[in-house]
Amino acid sequence: MILTSKSQLNLYGLDNQILELINLYNKDSLPNKILFSGVKGIGKCTLAYHLINYILSIDEDFSYDKKNFSINPQNKSYKLILNKSNPNFHLVDVSEDKMIIDINQIREVIKNMNKSSFNQKPRFVLIDNIEYLNDNSVNSLLKSLEEPNSNYHFILIHNNRKILPTLLS
Repeated sequence: MILTSKSQLNLYGLDNQILELINLYNKDSLPNKILFSGVKGIGKCTLAYHLINYILSIDEDFSYDKKNFSINPQNKSYKLILNKSNPNFHLVDVSEDKMIIDINQIREVIKNMNKSSFNQKPRFVLIDNIEYLNDNSVNSLLKSLEEPNSNYHFILIHNNRKILPTLLS
């Protein structure tokens, strides 16, 4: 079995970071835009998936185990994310057949943001490998980043490669 960020059930070495993010969420102070930056492979995306699972699984059976920093594979939100069918989560990443994150992927995010939620849970957009956003994608994304709908959170993953300055601001 190949481990990916979304299938990694345990979080290693980022205990303080996940606890701080959970604390911010519990105080209703979690920013609606978060940028995780660092060398590829250190667990940034795994951290994002664990935070998202913690928040989405709060009122569910088999919720996030913050004592052991682990996702329960029986959790409903986790299963829906694995099946790419969780209505409160949208992943944007480089498609296998492309070399960039194209504008159509960003348009899909914006379209989904304008749909109403069937539940009151927070909604997340996780953009992995933001260094692969092109000019058009960034420009399309900026308005949504600057003024996200209520209860929406963007988590951006940056792998220490050059990104467009307009996105950093």
